[in-house]
Amino acid sequence: MIARLTRHPAVVPIGAVVLAILIGAVVILAAGLNPLDAYAAVLRGSLDVRNLDYTFSVWGFICGMGLVAAIPLRMGEFNLGGNGQLVLGGITAYVVASQLGLPGIVAVPLALIAAMFVSGGFAAVSAPLSTRFGIPIIISTLLLSPVAVAVASYLVRFPLAEKGSGNAQTPVLPEDAHIWSLGDLRYTSVGLLLIIAVMVIFYVVDSRSAVGFEVRVVGANRRFGEYAGLKPGRLALGAMGSAGAVAGLVGAIIVLSSPYRFIDGALISPGYTFAGLAAALLAGGRPALVPVTAILFTILQVGGASMERTADVPRQLSDVLQGVVIVILALRVVLDRRRAGAAKDS
Repeated sequence: MIARLTRHPAVVPIGAVVLAILIGAVVILAAGLNPLDAYAAVLRGSLDVRNLDYTFSVWGFICGMGLVAAIPLRMGEFNLGGNGQLVLGGITAYVVASQLGLPGIVAVPLALIAAMFVSGGFAAVSAPLSTRFGIPIIISTLLLSPVAVAVASYLVRFPLAEKGSGNAQTPVLPEDAHIWSLGDLRYTSVGLLLIIAVMVIFYVVDSRSAVGFEVRVVGANRRFGEYAGLKPGRLALGAMGSAGAVAGLVGAIIVLSSPYRFIDGALISPGYTFAGLAAALLAGGRPALVPVTAILFTILQVGGASMERTADVPRQLSDVLQGVVIVILALRVVLDRRRAGAAKDS
């Protein structure tokens, strides 16, 4: 009975969250503080009506970066290059929106499309590196990401830098190039609707299309997929290209939103990529669950600042909790693969 229960797909993710919360409580107690006050402050800060505008915006970004990890995860690949793909999309969107002098009705969509194209192409490079040269996607994405971040950092510090500013940032985008907001909301824009649309498309493709079925077959058993005539290389190219395109879209939305400029490090420092990866792992890559698991990490991220202000607990605790979840779920993947290998050998 216990063995059957532990094999249920929801048991390990829920256990990972509970264990992370308990570890966080122990850390808070060790610092001489009250964990109940800390967690209450997290909930108040993230769910306060006055903060919901910002909370929804962050939820959208985490959902987007969750898809960046979840799409390759469906075929058993890990995309650890989300930061580079995110930043590359952001800087591409800025260049297109600021340098071409187009009206807003053209500049915004074109910037979004260009960001998706560039980041998608950049991410897709990892697929042939894996199939033709034997470099695992998890390694190539991890190594290529700092290259993209460094290129974007150079551009914002030199050719695109705002003259006279002490910060590494670009000038503000023309008003026509600002992404359209939703009503009077300051942070939540049309970008949230675009990310929701992408999540719906991912769900439909994953569950209702032949391509989605092929990806899941290869993810479950690559050797069987090859024997059945599927082409993992082609599927990996599509999965990585799609994941990179989503990262580029998120980066473009951030840059085209307030404060309407590219600031060096501003896309990376909030930790959207890390939180998105945790949400994707917690969801097991399942598209229907990514928006749900993203809620947890949105609460942690947005409520972390409130926790620091009202309970004197550093906001870095939220990073600790996310890290614990990732470690536990990664261990689960390793143990599952070892079990599968042992069963195959026997």
